[in-house]
Amino acid sequence: MTTRTDESTPASTLRGPLSRFRTAAYVTGVGLLGLVVVMVLRYGFGNPDPSAVYSPIHGVVYMVYLVLTVDLAIKARWSVKGTVGVLLAGCVPFVSFIVERAVTRRVQAGQKI
Repeated sequence: MTTRTDESTPASTLRGPLSRFRTAAYVTGVGLLGLVVVMVLRYGFGNPDPSAVYSPIHGVVYMVYLVLTVDLAIKARWSVKGTVGVLLAGCVPFVSFIVERAVTRRVQAGQKI
């Protein structure tokens, strides 16, 4: 009788991609809140300078989030619908934090998204 080691469980093989996703989700969430601030400065106070600098940076951060989310989705065998939902979570302030927790719980439990 063979027993599975801890390294052969699905959650342990996804540890690296999940950790990268969690970091990207957090950074994207904070970055999105920063984007809200610079948009308020731009449109509410007529100051486009912070937005001109920050918006491209946020765009690159979001692209990294997209890549790392798709990487985790492929390795964890998520559905297309679930993957798109997680990708869109990075577009709404505060939602990326909520979705990151839900994704972490489900991946660690070996559940599909």
